[in-house]
Amino acid sequence: QMQLVESGGGSVQAGDSLKLSCAASGRSFSTYSMGWFRQAPGKERDFVATITYISWSGSTTRYADSVKGRFTISRDNAENTVYLQMNSLKPEDTAVYYCAARRGGTSTFTSEYNYWGQGTQVTVSS
Repeated sequence: QMQLVESGGGSVQAGDSLKLSCAASGRSFSTYSMGWFRQAPGKERDFVATITYISWSGSTTRYADSVKGRFTISRDNAENTVYLQMNSLKPEDTAVYYCAARRGGTSTFTSEYNYWGQGTQVTVSS
């Protein structure tokens, strides 16, 4: 079992930055691939970014086209935490952001993640 708790959301102006954190319970954090997803009102939950578990070659990242070059996902296995640094925020980034975990390799599909946090609200005004 794994529990995920997100933090760091808030209300900002367009062009500002925010850093989201997701603290995970459990002793096997490094064996999980982690993802960030977001859900705007009335819309489906969409993929934002993912980072693989730590392997002999390190970890790799993947981003949605809409955030590529502006968002950075990272992880600190010593702290059991995954981060999402969000720069140059736009009003269309407004959503509830969710952290998720899955065993094995990375995925952009919500259905392939086993554990989810409760979400943190990000609001970007123009």
